[in-house]
Amino acid sequence: MPQTGNILVIGAGIAGMKASLMLAGASSKVYLVEKLPIIGGKVIKNEESFPNLECSTCMVAPIQQDVLQNPNIETLTYSTVEKIEGSAGDFSVVIRKKARYVSLTDCIGCGMCYEPCPVSLKNEWEENLINRKAIYVPCSGSLPNVPVIDSEHCLRLSCGEDCSLCAESCAFEAINLEDVDEVLEIDVDAVILATGSSTFDLSSIPDLGYGTLPGVYAPLEFERLFASNGPTFGSITLRDSDKVPGSIAVIHCVGRREQKYCSAVCCMYSFKFARFLKHKIPSVNVFNIYSDICVPGKNYQSFYKSVEGVDTEMLYTSSIADVSVSESGSGLKVAYPDAAGAMKELSVDMVILAAAIVPDDDVIELAKITGVNLDSRGFIATVHDGSGSMETSRKGVFVAGTAEGPKDIQNSVVQAESAAGQVMGIVTSEVSVS
Repeated sequence: MPQTGNILVIGAGIAGMKASLMLAGASSKVYLVEKLPIIGGKVIKNEESFPNLECSTCMVAPIQQDVLQNPNIETLTYSTVEKIEGSAGDFSVVIRKKARYVSLTDCIGCGMCYEPCPVSLKNEWEENLINRKAIYVPCSGSLPNVPVIDSEHCLRLSCGEDCSLCAESCAFEAINLEDVDEVLEIDVDAVILATGSSTFDLSSIPDLGYGTLPGVYAPLEFERLFASNGPTFGSITLRDSDKVPGSIAVIHCVGRREQKYCSAVCCMYSFKFARFLKHKIPSVNVFNIYSDICVPGKNYQSFYKSVEGVDTEMLYTSSIADVSVSESGSGLKVAYPDAAGAMKELSVDMVILAAAIVPDDDVIELAKITGVNLDSRGFIATVHDGSGSMETSRKGVFVAGTAEGPKDIQNSVVQAESAAGQVMGIVTSEVSVS
């Protein structure tokens, strides 16, 4: 089939990958830009996905491989878009491809370069639960399975020290410490923004103890704790110890009052955590502390009913804002007002905070570069909100996934397909006219 236009997709999470594959299948040339050195997004941080509890990596790995092997998709990892000019059908784009210092073609992913590196620092991808080297892959099973050198912490690149231990350990000469950034200029017909989202800053509510009490966890921290390819290889133990928790509280709606919207998926992943825990630690006591439950759709309702009273005890509170967490002996004390407003206390070993989904940290800068508007919540706005159109305020620029607002994997994929379909409407009409 003849090529039907060039498309830029920013963000290689589930939405960006699905949109890219759909467009590539329609014979479009796709430039998939991802700021991280790997593709897959936050989905690959999950061990299982609700409501059917499929293995997330098993589900996503074939999609990642299809993206990397598709001849119509040029995957640009460790890259950022710096400028977009022009209009629909004729955009000029400037992309900075950061120096990786490791060849994507010569490296075989053997990992022999990690151990010689003298640098040790927190691994952000693993939610700072373990350390990494200056040369690293974010996690086991990363795709592409090729390390990158963190130039800000590499002794040679940041301090000018005479260190080349990683390069000396590579039998394939895949490491080039003289590598430099590359600037690419491309022309595209349309753009899809699929840059994902972030989670509410839990440290902004000091009464919940996040960041000060080691037994308090953010949701993605717990996801990585449970994951078989995570820092503990799926063993659920308390931070910096080998103790297996005997009781755990999951506090719902953290950040909902501050953000003034419901993120919709927090209840579901909270119930998923309960199922996780009872599977891993059958004797554990799990408590879900909530003031409201959001489980839209028949499949979600069924999953909730299968967990309620079986894997977790549901504890209603009249005010999530008045819930607090404090130290109590060797564990934690959760205080909350019950339905009548009377304060109750619960002793547990671990607390998981179900954090609201919020706009990505880089969304304001992205909006400036792409020339699109943000909505009142800070997510990328669509022109006809609620109509199903994924077009933004700039014609020819579309959005998909949680960059547009909180949603689950299924709805992110639906939006990706919708955005790709609308893009194909643009490029096929141009082909017809020409």
